[in-house]
Amino acid sequence: MEVKKLSISWQFLIVLVLILQILSALDFDPYRVLGVSRTASQADIKKAYKKLAREWHPDKNKDPGAEDKFIQISKAYEILSNEEKRSNYDHYGDAGENQGYQKQQQQREYRFRHFHENFYFDESFFHFPFNSERRDSMDEKYLLHFSHYVNEVVPDSFKKPYLIKITSDWCFSCIHIEPVWKEVVQELEELGVGIGVVHAGYERRLAHHLGAHSTPSILGIINGKISFFHNAVVRENLRQFVESLLPGNLVEKVTNKNYVRFLSGWQQENKPRVLLFDQMPVVPLLYKLTAFAYKDYLSFGYVCVGLRGAEEMTRQYNVNVYAPTILIFKEHVNKPADVIQARNMKKQIIDDFITQNKYLLAARLTNQKLFHELCPVKRSHRQRKYCVVLLTAEAAQLGTPFEAFLSFALANTQDIVRFVHVYSDRQPEFANTLLPDSETFGGKSAVSILERRNMAGRVVYKTLEDPWTGSENDKFILLGYLDQLRKDPALLSSEAVLPDLTDELAPIFLLRWLYSASDYISDCWDSIFHNNWREMMPLLSLVFSALFILFGTVIVQAFSDSNDERESNPPDKEEAHEKAGKTEPSITKENSSKIPKKGFVEVTELTDVTYTSNLVRLRPGHMNVVLILSNSTKTSLLQKFALEVYTFTGSSCLHFSFLSLDKHREWLEYLLEFAQDVAPIPNQYDKHFMERDYTGYVLALNGHKKYFCLFKPQKTVEEEEAMGACGGLDSPLHLGESRGKSSCGLGSRPIKGKLSKLSLWMERLLEGSLQRFYIPSWPELD
Repeated sequence: MEVKKLSISWQFLIVLVLILQILSALDFDPYRVLGVSRTASQADIKKAYKKLAREWHPDKNKDPGAEDKFIQISKAYEILSNEEKRSNYDHYGDAGENQGYQKQQQQREYRFRHFHENFYFDESFFHFPFNSERRDSMDEKYLLHFSHYVNEVVPDSFKKPYLIKITSDWCFSCIHIEPVWKEVVQELEELGVGIGVVHAGYERRLAHHLGAHSTPSILGIINGKISFFHNAVVRENLRQFVESLLPGNLVEKVTNKNYVRFLSGWQQENKPRVLLFDQMPVVPLLYKLTAFAYKDYLSFGYVCVGLRGAEEMTRQYNVNVYAPTILIFKEHVNKPADVIQARNMKKQIIDDFITQNKYLLAARLTNQKLFHELCPVKRSHRQRKYCVVLLTAEAAQLGTPFEAFLSFALANTQDIVRFVHVYSDRQPEFANTLLPDSETFGGKSAVSILERRNMAGRVVYKTLEDPWTGSENDKFILLGYLDQLRKDPALLSSEAVLPDLTDELAPIFLLRWLYSASDYISDCWDSIFHNNWREMMPLLSLVFSALFILFGTVIVQAFSDSNDERESNPPDKEEAHEKAGKTEPSITKENSSKIPKKGFVEVTELTDVTYTSNLVRLRPGHMNVVLILSNSTKTSLLQKFALEVYTFTGSSCLHFSFLSLDKHREWLEYLLEFAQDVAPIPNQYDKHFMERDYTGYVLALNGHKKYFCLFKPQKTVEEEEAMGACGGLDSPLHLGESRGKSSCGLGSRPIKGKLSKLSLWMERLLEGSLQRFYIPSWPELD
């Protein structure tokens, strides 16, 4: 009897829970969740969603219920932002996903005819209200957030490719691909492929940035570039997709005919050579991934021992053809520097082996980055690192001095000493800094021992008094200095500041331009055929506008009279010059000696009309320097801005604009969210946050690479005195008066003083030493 009563009570409890869930589902009101009325416009709905999403995002709000609240906000916005779903909800109290069932059924029957035995998820997906608790725990291990993607995944994609799945709680098709996804993840992760999962319901911003407009979607990321997977979701297709992401020239096929040339390439590329001997006819994916991860340090080759043409190499280097073998060659072609052999090559074993042999025995310093890695800065007394540098001419690389230096390095390998060499004719400033007497060492080799003290280039060093000839006496003297250095670090008595090394292996400008153009064309080609057409509308609009202008110009010129054109051209030029002189800020007489050739600084207003051409579609290598101003400070700030930047107008890569704070404050607030450490986001509960004064801010916007640099004006002495008289700049009274004429005596001079250090900031901008703040995409300028 008691058991029966207990079962009845459990049944009653289950029914009660179900009733409560149904009531809670019926009680869901998207208008109430977003806090808008039923007559609200799409602009009001979007504004309310942005405000609530920023407040309740789980990354910013640590409240235990923030995640559930954010889900409700996202679901409410999904319903109200879609006119069809909103209409169905207004009439029937439901989003209406079951409306038009017969039409959907016909579409599904048509799609199922194309499935056959494989499952193509990009042609169909179904919506079912699955609970988020049913998500696979394996996916939660790889969940990505927007900040994690931007700050970690994208930089890491230059060392390994990433395979990312886009999923959601209302995706029935995701269940079908789950077994294949698990199998592929377990296999590829062991090989070194990065794995990520994006939940479109929680990370709508990231999903939109990736261009995933349906779930499930699978994409790959390598070198920061996104590629979508469009084939059937089977193990072999996914593996081939990852392999297709990698560059095709990572691993060179090596045989008896070309192995000498391959191993001798260390002289030109300044890299050790890695050879893998295996019986597989194709290069293993693990080896390709390893070559991509270490492409900046080593060159990789593959030898198939099962084919003809490898007998000479296997016999010369005594390679066991029945087990995979990796040989690393440095300066000596006839003998490998290190060998590893294992029947089951694991990624960790290969990584440890290659990390120990990343550099040549006496590597050449070809750029500043390599110098920092080989000769690190001293951090403590026990972490001293000394560099023995051979300064020699390029023509004497394979001569006696270099060979003797190489043999000395091979016989004296130590943890605290690194042997390197520099071509004195390619790095003359570096070499002259270390040579005490240029006449004594003119055209001869020299050896110097140095220790770096800071990142600014300060070193202490000791240069051997006589030129380095490679004799036994020279070796004995150098060995004595190294032994003495272990006991007395004060032996390095000379100090100097070394100049930065020039990058000897950098491609010429024409090749860099060709590489950038090919990447841009490939991105456009991929976008045209694979991306959503909504993302392609700006590009198509630009193309058709250009064609219309081109054909319009041809037609006008064809029907115009050449005499009339010659007569009308000079007045048009004069009129355009007069208009530019009226609209653009002028230059004072005291700076007339530095006025640019065109006589004025072109500063255009950044509006919704010029936004696409001046920023979104800005050519690679070009930047737009934008001044933030208000209506009351427009005249004074533009005059000061023109004076500060006129010396930089000679560069055709710089464009100058201004943005009205009164019109586009929301756009600026959104952009400053990505510069948290410099311009914190105002607290939305702060009643004065809409009155914050951003006048005088300057943003250098790189439209192609999607980053910006920020200039934040500093308070001048005059302004601080005026602030003291007014009770502080941050007071509500002062903020309110800053938009008009100040009642505290702040005239045009303090306003112009905001840009007093702009010219120094512009110099650092051209040097590339300013901090860059990357954004996923440029927001719309409403």
